[in-house]
Amino acid sequence: MKKNHLAAGAVAVCATLLPAQELPAQSYPARAVRLVVPYAAGGPVDTVARLVAQKVTGKWGQQVVVDNRAGSGGAIGTQAVVRSPPDGYTLLVGNSGPITVYPHLRKSLLYHFERDLAPASFMIKSCMVLVAHPSLPSKTVQELVRLAKQQPGALSYASSGVGGVQHLGMVLLESRAGIKLVHVPYKGAAPALVDLISGQVHVQFNNVVGALAHVQSGKLRALGVSTATPSSVLPGVPPVAKVYPGFDVASWMGIYAPAGTPQQIVEQITRDVAWALKVPDTMQRLTEVGAEVVAGGPADLSAYMRNESGLFGKLIAAAGIPKE
Repeated sequence: MKKNHLAAGAVAVCATLLPAQELPAQSYPARAVRLVVPYAAGGPVDTVARLVAQKVTGKWGQQVVVDNRAGSGGAIGTQAVVRSPPDGYTLLVGNSGPITVYPHLRKSLLYHFERDLAPASFMIKSCMVLVAHPSLPSKTVQELVRLAKQQPGALSYASSGVGGVQHLGMVLLESRAGIKLVHVPYKGAAPALVDLISGQVHVQFNNVVGALAHVQSGKLRALGVSTATPSSVLPGVPPVAKVYPGFDVASWMGIYAPAGTPQQIVEQITRDVAWALKVPDTMQRLTEVGAEVVAGGPADLSAYMRNESGLFGKLIAAAGIPKE
């Protein structure tokens, strides 16, 4: 009996001396997990994050709390995650703006995705849709370009922030069409969409996840989609590439942990988020709003980020967007 007590005590002491990354991940999560969305509530990133958080909460038996940290095109929320302990209890829902665009827009970096973030789950991809307020007479991309040339500087467009994929999508269109619109950046897609619907701005590239319901209700008019192929949820809306061949910009979302998070925890997040995305009602909901469920792992997300970062770096340089 005495030997058994001694053995048990030795195991307990050894466990307390193990570094965090060597501890078994079976106990994760033992408390609530914070899922940071680096944009305002109500936008497409927030919508997808809340769908996944609800499912994962049920699977883990611990609350997954969505924390909206908007500002600087997603950089503020991303930095908050980078600075968090690498224990799996603070995660990020990231997309192009703070991940693959940010390094090309800042002279001094607060973080870098390859150094400071551990990719866990490549969740979804989707097209963006070029939407206009119904008061605008333009019903096609060609008509919008014609109007912009007739009234230079008179038309405005909203975006989720400087350097976000919405901004760069319009920069690419301006470059290809030889037009110039007034850029009005917001702290996320949701407030930008509100002002577009109210007529404060004229057009916007928005993720189809956020824009679809407003197109269907007639509050917005869809002029074209950003991907080279049409969207199944927007029949009859042609790709911008029909007018400007090669135009192809997608929107995506992934989940990240701070760099240094134990591999077992990252793997668990990968597995459980993939499960949540493939639950029939979640998949149906995402498909209905035009999202393609990827449910990929860290390697898939890393490869996609590197390719997109190269593309956007060239686009930003060609457009002459200055570093701040």
